[in-house]
Amino acid sequence: MESGPAIFAGVVFALFGGGLLVWIAARVRHREPVAHGVSPVASATVATLAAVIALAPDLRNRVLDHC
Repeated sequence: MESGPAIFAGVVFALFGGGLLVWIAARVRHREPVAHGVSPVASATVATLAAVIALAPDLRNRVLDHC
């Protein structure tokens, strides 16, 4: 059983990662820059990696809970 702070941290990371992925998708779809002064491909790639890294602990815990 997880403690309250661990559950809170997991929810925060999941919301941040999911929100970041939605924001990136909206910016790329409208052909707007993800970061100013940087290559559009590089900024979208780095931001997507940051979102996936934020979601990774939550996804890992969900997979391990079902095994």
